[in-house]
Amino acid sequence: MRLLWRVFWLNALVAMVATILLMIGPWTVSAPIRFTEAVILVAGMGSLLAANAVLLRWGLAPLDRLTQVMTTIDLLRPGQRLEATGSAEMTALISTFNQMLDRLEVERGTSSARALSAQEDERRRIAQELHDEIGQRLTAVLLDLKRLTDQAPEPMRADMRQVQEITRGSLDEVRTIVHRLRPGVLEDLGLLSALTALTNQFDTHTGLKVRRELGADLPELSTQSELVIYRIAQESLTNAARHAGATAADLELVPGHGGVTLHVRDNGTGITGLREGAGIRGMRERALLIGAQLTITSRPGQGTRVSLHVPVPTERGIP
Repeated sequence: MRLLWRVFWLNALVAMVATILLMIGPWTVSAPIRFTEAVILVAGMGSLLAANAVLLRWGLAPLDRLTQVMTTIDLLRPGQRLEATGSAEMTALISTFNQMLDRLEVERGTSSARALSAQEDERRRIAQELHDEIGQRLTAVLLDLKRLTDQAPEPMRADMRQVQEITRGSLDEVRTIVHRLRPGVLEDLGLLSALTALTNQFDTHTGLKVRRELGADLPELSTQSELVIYRIAQESLTNAARHAGATAADLELVPGHGGVTLHVRDNGTGITGLREGAGIRGMRERALLIGAQLTITSRPGQGTRVSLHVPVPTERGIP
């Protein structure tokens, strides 16, 4: 039973007992009790209960709001706070809860920054090992196969060439994985070139045709912000190609509103489930890391739109 009704029924019990005692006792009413006196007592008890219920509902309303926020709060959507209203005890409780949210958001941002930094370092390490070990060995195998094919008898050359093509395809796949893990173009040539290479990669290796529009006069962004924009664009296009069954997508990166805004739209099936997957939550964590605002809108059968606004001024001082 909710606290409101527990307090209400306790007060109601007290009021009913008091009324019964007045009705059967000779102290304030006639004995035997008159009909008019009983009506007055019952009306008084009803008025007392109604007033009691109204006052309790008004006094405990902040607690109901606090309970609702506590059950629906999401630290990946910062800024959700309650107005401290009500009695002194209730105001203190809500203020303490808001302060706890402040601390949790700061700690979540710090832990997310460390986790994402470790994730990027691990991706670089794996990409480097794939490039240096697997890639070089496959290249050596490909060269040996070419030499052996030239020396092999004519009946065996067709089979040797087929093995060459399989090896060459494996080498291309390793290079594609290395590029996804570690966007070297982003580090060497910048965000615009990296997004161009990303869209060309989806055009070449998937059935997703990406139309891009990249602004020329973008404000200067930090390395962390460029990496977040790239990863969110990569995740959005990957979701569109693998999970949404989209055949076309638009990618835009335009300046405005004190920063830059990334838009990724597709014509896929949209998000049908109520629960967000790990990919979307990962995008929210990355956006939270740089103080950006991420908005995802989707309707079943009408595609998905991902918008990321990165405010440039707030990124100063972010490690």
